[in-house]
Amino acid sequence: MENVIILGTGCAGLTAAIYTARANLKPLIIEGSQPGGQLTTTSEVENFPGFPEGIDGFMLMQQVRDQAKRFGTRFTNDIIESVDFSGEFKILNSSNATYKARTVIIATGASPRLLGVPGEQEMFGGKGVTTCATCDGAFYRDMDVVVVGGGDSACEEALFLTRFCSKVTLIHRRDELRASKIMAERTIAHEKIEILWDNGVEEVLADADGRCRAIRTKNLKTGQPEETPCKGVFIAIGHIPNTGFLDGQLPLDDLGYIVPETDSMVRTKIPGVYTAGDCADHVYRQAITAAGMGCQSAIEVERWLAEQE
Repeated sequence: MENVIILGTGCAGLTAAIYTARANLKPLIIEGSQPGGQLTTTSEVENFPGFPEGIDGFMLMQQVRDQAKRFGTRFTNDIIESVDFSGEFKILNSSNATYKARTVIIATGASPRLLGVPGEQEMFGGKGVTTCATCDGAFYRDMDVVVVGGGDSACEEALFLTRFCSKVTLIHRRDELRASKIMAERTIAHEKIEILWDNGVEEVLADADGRCRAIRTKNLKTGQPEETPCKGVFIAIGHIPNTGFLDGQLPLDDLGYIVPETDSMVRTKIPGVYTAGDCADHVYRQAITAAGMGCQSAIEVERWLAEQE
């Protein structure tokens, strides 16, 4: 029987581990399919406090992991496939084992929706394809870039990138944006943003060094191909929260994000079950906000366990 099991090893899960380990709760982390979370795919992180010169995303997560391990956090490499939160103790099942805990912190994150076109995976994470303008936009200063999408997130990314980039081309499959009216108007009116309507992405093209040089699209009405030179491609077509294993055990919104209790960012409707990071947060989706939620969930766990005693 574990005091606390933490699902996920991104900023949220590892921060929760640091706090619960320092509270002598001896947390067990189940790592999941991507140890370290999405940040491990980012070549350089410049907006995490404490690293004025920036730090490689993988190295940052390794340091946070080492910090959690220093205080006694235990790790196991497994993937939870189902849970049962109906009893006094929380049951978590993988294909290999069954785990039992008094409390659970769900920090399984979210996976960005990708285009599934040639060149995307090859250039993802440091070679020109990314899913976070806030994280990577400053690396494309005075360069031409592309944003793919048509909703609020795509418009926000495009507008943010105008701070750094010389030109932003927004590629959208339809002839009007799905974004809110005010976001669409700002995007269309911006002098640095050009919109390529009715186009679907066919391929991300690489230069001789394997870095992004252009994106190839096709007009969905005329069939006309087009090639747009760019140094970066920012994909903004949404995220998929990693919550499928919950299977009705917790309230999820229409997109699959965990819905917390109304008076808390991290407390769920099940006593002793908490959440943190991108599996619950579809607004900010930053490493630092995920870490903050991890801290909150850990403090909630510590207090709840103390109340039970």
